[in-house]
Amino acid sequence: MKDVQRQTRTHLMSLLRRHGLNPRGDLGQNFLIDVNLIEFAVRKADLDSRDVVLEVGTGTGGMTCFLARQAGHVISVDIDKNMSALAQEAVADFDNVTLINQDILKNKNTLAPEVTDILRQKLTEIPDSRLKLVANLPYSVGTPVMSNLVASDLPWERMVCTIQWELAEKMASEHACSTYASLSVWIQSQASVRILRRLGPNVFWPRPKVDSAIISIWRREAAAARIVDRPFFLDFLRRMFSQRRKHIRSVLCSMYRKQLSKAEVDALLAELNFNPETRGELLEVAELVRLGNGVSRRIQGIPQPPEALIPTGSILPTESASSEVSAPANPADADS
Repeated sequence: MKDVQRQTRTHLMSLLRRHGLNPRGDLGQNFLIDVNLIEFAVRKADLDSRDVVLEVGTGTGGMTCFLARQAGHVISVDIDKNMSALAQEAVADFDNVTLINQDILKNKNTLAPEVTDILRQKLTEIPDSRLKLVANLPYSVGTPVMSNLVASDLPWERMVCTIQWELAEKMASEHACSTYASLSVWIQSQASVRILRRLGPNVFWPRPKVDSAIISIWRREAAAARIVDRPFFLDFLRRMFSQRRKHIRSVLCSMYRKQLSKAEVDALLAELNFNPETRGELLEVAELVRLGNGVSRRIQGIPQPPEALIPTGSILPTESASSEVSAPANPADADS
């Protein structure tokens, strides 16, 4: 197995100084300098030669090289041309890395088609291929990258990423918690979520002002298949949680006033066995899926199937955040 340069704080400072560069705060460039944590994240991704890995935020290639040692192919994207040039030097000995110097996002709701086209091409070239997102994600793109990957038709299987702690809490949050949001439901309705580590600012250079987390998300195809119309459901969640403290009857009447009368909303809630005075933020993931499906079917004039009429305590079981949320002195010694 090829050796890789362990990009410590001292190494990175020297490397950037030689090239007359500084980390760019506007691009969220906070390099993960604890090599044990890099190896931990890569190990948790469970990579082998079947895997096509998407990395967002190449930086100087510190994680990229570790990924390339394990995966079939790594497609790494960075918007900063200077970082891409440095990463090119770091991965020069690997023939299974594609570096892309551009924005990963076409817009806030869509991944760049140039990147997704390359991902699809590589997936067809590798037998029994699997797509995984493994990255030290820049804070500024953490939410749109992960949410849009879930929304895409790409056959992703797992994500193991470092993200802002607040975002990790939101993704793993349970109903009735202050951190429970449309993103919580969107992710958990189609995947299981576990927070693997809480990371202090000292494991990054430059140090961010907030804590971070390593989060693991893995796809559950059967759960995703229960959603009747995923684009509709995503819009439903965003609008529902924009009025999270209002009663669901009031929210639905407002959201779909052009498609459904108040009487139709009342009839739908009664048919689906929902209390009209319940607040959206108190509904579990499975209940929101059932409600979203019910609204979608009613608007399209499709009869509700029998299972939609029964309250769903836990049709979609979710993986709650792991209790293992603080990194030991040597995370490599705690790979549970």
